[in-house]
Amino acid sequence: MSQVESTVLHKMTKLQRMQAALTNQPVDRPPVSLWRHFYECERTAEDLAGAMLAFHKKYDWDWMKINPRASYHVEGWGVKTSYGGGPSDKPQVSGHPIQGASDWGRLKPLSTSEGVLDEQIEVIERVGEALAGETYFIETIFSPLSIAADLMPGKRDLLDVMKQEPQALKDGLEVITQTFADFARQCVQCGASGIFFATTDWASRDMLNEEQWEEWGRPYDLRVLEAVQGAPFNVLHVCKENNLLFCLADYPVHAINWAVGSPGNPGLREVQLNTDKTVIGGFKNETLREATPAQITSEARLAREQTGGRRWILGPACSIDVDCPEENVRAARNAADQLQGLA
Repeated sequence: MSQVESTVLHKMTKLQRMQAALTNQPVDRPPVSLWRHFYECERTAEDLAGAMLAFHKKYDWDWMKINPRASYHVEGWGVKTSYGGGPSDKPQVSGHPIQGASDWGRLKPLSTSEGVLDEQIEVIERVGEALAGETYFIETIFSPLSIAADLMPGKRDLLDVMKQEPQALKDGLEVITQTFADFARQCVQCGASGIFFATTDWASRDMLNEEQWEEWGRPYDLRVLEAVQGAPFNVLHVCKENNLLFCLADYPVHAINWAVGSPGNPGLREVQLNTDKTVIGGFKNETLREATPAQITSEARLAREQTGGRRWILGPACSIDVDCPEENVRAARNAADQLQGLA
């Protein structure tokens, strides 16, 4: 056994483990994290930071994805959110400010020092102070195209504007991109390790083809990602089935997370073989929600076999369900420990 291989059997710190996984080095065990919403705690910076930190500490995750409330990115432009009574009640969104092509011209850049974006900066500062440099934590930012879609009542509305009034939509995308490039930059300046850049419904062949993505997705995405190029941990999250992952695989990020196992999507090994990125995955969300702890452990072992334990972070396909059984969350965390020393 070489000197390098012998040293990895000693327990690594979270930062060491993450940095090794991101640079194709041996690890003592795979880094692991799950992430989820805490709907009842998402309305203030103090409560959201507290919920994120409590979840991180309870399961001793290797890194943290901050899950803001799902409408934070559009509230500054007038989208409204109403909350139900229970912790499993997803907030309902209403009051979309863009009803037609002419409304895009009224969209103005948002300030990161006031309103909901400033609230998220406070979350980052609180989390950063509590974690005290022990590991990476990243803020969720959506792609400009997905933000544009959430400003309209329905997805079909955005597709109609693309065809009928393309310049109006591009004008709106300019405003959105400027706002969230500034916000992403500010997140890192205030302590975040990077961003979790999510495409939601849009980087999928069910919505757009490759040529359309090159026009409506890529140029705006790259400007947001360019704003955080000095950060140590940026993640691309490509949602949904039939995804366009390989159209985005050259994005300047350190790792890629996607719905592994969903129809039309590549597997962990295929992405590793065709990119230089670290892959994040291994657990199907339905497995975490419905399977037994033994089945969860089995999925983790299969993912290790597929990746060889290198350039791999154990994780879910997307945010886990808020009612995911606690014993299954614990099983996902324990699965990483059961793989120690195997890489």
